[in-house]
Amino acid sequence: MTGTMAPRPVHDEHHSVGDLVGQATEQVSRLVRQEVALAKEELAQKGRRAGRGGGLLGAAGAVAYAGFLALAATGAAALSLVLPVWAAALIVTAVLFVLAGVLAATGRAQLRRATPPTPEEALGSVRADVQEIRGRAHR
Repeated sequence: MTGTMAPRPVHDEHHSVGDLVGQATEQVSRLVRQEVALAKEELAQKGRRAGRGGGLLGAAGAVAYAGFLALAATGAAALSLVLPVWAAALIVTAVLFVLAGVLAATGRAQLRRATPPTPEEALGSVRADVQEIRGRAHR
């Protein structure tokens, strides 16, 4: 054959500006959606922790209230009866207060893990993405 065939266009690394802008727009859009999904998941986890912590603190309050009632009963029993009755009531009271303390400490720890309610991992990831985009834009 002779040289009458037209050269084929090269598709290696040459893209039009419109193609590149379209790709960048698509990638940024996908990145934003992924970051929003990450932020939602992180906030959901913190919400669950806060719920558990609040529930445990509520339970601690209820047990402490029962402990105060038992303490009152202990005092009444101690005044009206001899040692064995009030001693038993005092032991029950002590156990209830110990249980309330454990529940309160556990609930407090859960609440501390849930605060602050910002999606820190997602924000860090967004910051890294912005830095990466800035770095590539300046090249």
